[in-house]
Amino acid sequence: MSVEVQFGKYSFVQFDLFVKHAADYMNDRIDLGIEIVPMKSMEREMSSGPPYYEKHLNEILRQGRIFPPVPLILIGVMP
Repeated sequence: MSVEVQFGKYSFVQFDLFVKHAADYMNDRIDLGIEIVPMKSMEREMSSGPPYYEKHLNEILRQGRIFPPVPLILIGVMP
């Protein structure tokens, strides 16, 4: 399992989801990726450019079941 907590820039979440977790999964280092990001309500209280759960959930659903190619849990946290 790989757990990433991301409160930085949204691009780092994209890297985690579509590169880091996927590479670890394909190289049989993990069976599951977990990404923890703020919810939109928390993002409003942060500096510019942070990721938020709803955006990344929508992106994952838009890509379909095969991308990212890793079992994944996306967790949103609120203040």
